[in-house]
Amino acid sequence: MSVTLLWVASFPGLEVSRSTGLFDSIQHVKFLDSSKVMSQDYRSIRAKDRERRWRFYSLSTDMKYTCVGRSGIERASNFPMVANVLANPAAGEVAVSSEQKVYDVVLKQASLVKRKFGSKGEIDARPDIALPGNLSLLSEAYDRCGEVCAEYAKTFYLGTLLMTPERQRAIWAIYVWCRRTDELVDGPNASQITPSALDRWESRLEELFQGRPFDMLDAALSDTVARFPVDIQPFKDMIEGMRTDLKKSRYKNFDELYLYCYYVAGTVGIMSVPIMGISPYSQATTESVYNAALALGIANQLTNILRDVGEDASRGRVYLPQDELAQAGLSDDDIFAGKVTDKWRNFMKSQIKRARMFFDEAEKGVTELNEASRWPVWASLLLYRQILDEIEANDYNNFTRRAYVGKAKKFLSLPVAFARSMVPPSKVLSPVMKT
Repeated sequence: MSVTLLWVASFPGLEVSRSTGLFDSIQHVKFLDSSKVMSQDYRSIRAKDRERRWRFYSLSTDMKYTCVGRSGIERASNFPMVANVLANPAAGEVAVSSEQKVYDVVLKQASLVKRKFGSKGEIDARPDIALPGNLSLLSEAYDRCGEVCAEYAKTFYLGTLLMTPERQRAIWAIYVWCRRTDELVDGPNASQITPSALDRWESRLEELFQGRPFDMLDAALSDTVARFPVDIQPFKDMIEGMRTDLKKSRYKNFDELYLYCYYVAGTVGIMSVPIMGISPYSQATTESVYNAALALGIANQLTNILRDVGEDASRGRVYLPQDELAQAGLSDDDIFAGKVTDKWRNFMKSQIKRARMFFDEAEKGVTELNEASRWPVWASLLLYRQILDEIEANDYNNFTRRAYVGKAKKFLSLPVAFARSMVPPSKVLSPVMKT
């Protein structure tokens, strides 16, 4: 599977595919070669271009999981999440549910933002820090990240141009890191990737968070995380999603699938909200904005899973809850057979309904973002939701027909997304947004 650049990467020009991401069938991408050991001093950074294949992937979620980050979350009677933190007598441990694990990460990132900028303050970057002899190379690193976005995510790139220069550069840096991470399991050398290789990639991540980048593209992200309140945990969790892809091709229930969804898609939202910023006029809680980002990533991921059922089956993978398939009277054999039956239609209707609930949840938070950051997020949401409509139009045949949104519909959606991005945060909050 691939990584979903959630608020960032799940935009119109980027189609989400199977790994951790927001993209699907993205063409060749030239990346700077990071196989050569680089000096920690920016002045010694050297790199060369090489062709890479990139794909992105998406997952699903249930309505109870959208409660993550809501006020009143402590009431287990209202939110099953807390009730799912159960004692496991056999193991003598506490079994923590997937949504609780994710919620803990949301709280940690939200707390980091509050400490640095205050609960109602505008999220903004620190000013440039002069690093004698390094600024030109650092600028070149950011420019290279921008070039990758401009060439392979055109619509998204245009959306980032509405942001402040600091924000757009930071978003480009995160975008490129997520693509490179996803490429480890979805790229041309994926068959040679081992858990040890992912361990080395995680160690390299820790180094760049400590200000010791390995190559030019790492340098751009290292500078970004030094200037914005971005926590390392979502990045590490995305790598964990890559590990999952190496060893797992079935998910016995939605709780397992939800955690995977967070790893490969929801993480991007948590990474990028501190960059995109929350509107200074927003009355929403910081946690609720992160919850909406999480919901969008999960909705995108689920949409991609539903769109690519046939493609995944050809690779021996089934990214659907096994218990829900059984309840519908279906099995893996039915998916491999690729026949559209009434049982399959009914199953797909329930899965599409779930994805739409998460898109609805995501909408509640987009308006709370900084005004300059809303348009690409709205575009992503509106375009990806239309893929579900196309699956229905294909009579739920996602075995041999690939649902996609045509160019005409895409262009018609962009002005709608722009108009919605101009709507300021509501002064009358819905219950989910109240403090």
